Amino acid sequence: MKYCSECGNPVIHKIPDGDNLPRHICEQCDLIHYQNPKIVAGCLPIWNEQVLLCKRAIEPCYGLWTLPAGFMENQESLEEAALRESREEANANLELESLYSVISLPHINQVYVMYRAKLLDLDFYAGPESLDAQLFNEEDIPWDLLAFKTIDKTLKRYFEDRKKGEFTVYNSVISKRNRLGEKVDIIR
Repeated sequence: MKYCSECGNPVIHKIPDGDNLPRHICEQCDLIHYQNPKIVAGCLPIWNEQVLLCKRAIEPCYGLWTLPAGFMENQESLEEAALRESREEANANLELESLYSVISLPHINQVYVMYRAKLLDLDFYAGPESLDAQLFNEEDIPWDLLAFKTIDKTLKRYFEDRKKGEFTVYNSVISKRNRLGEKVDIIR
């Protein structure tokens, strides 16, 4: 960030009084520009024993498969965001069942929040951000063609939980670098 979105003057990058992290600050109007993680909300749509996946028509990961999910908008709840994204990507008519997974990705400033959802009918089809939308049995999921590690982890956990007949909220962290800058993969 180079300029203040409020008054247009240049910003500086420093730790504000009473804070502990550097922020972009406008010295002209004294506005502190906070940057916070983005929330990705989505659904794990289920029809009988099958899961609905979408093939991405946009980058990143064009042509790879994912669960319907996307960035939460201002003035909507997590639930509204998850349902909206499912309609946008797969035109899916869903009923949310429960919060299922919360996955933090601190290295890219994102938090994935996924809901288990019941697909209410088979009238789904690919939306403008999808090339295709299909139901998959566990053994038919294109595991090597999944777009994101968060989706892989959510699906694997779902199938494990389904075998146990018990669904609990899954809380996880996927991290790419430690404090020394070394590549790591931490999954809890």
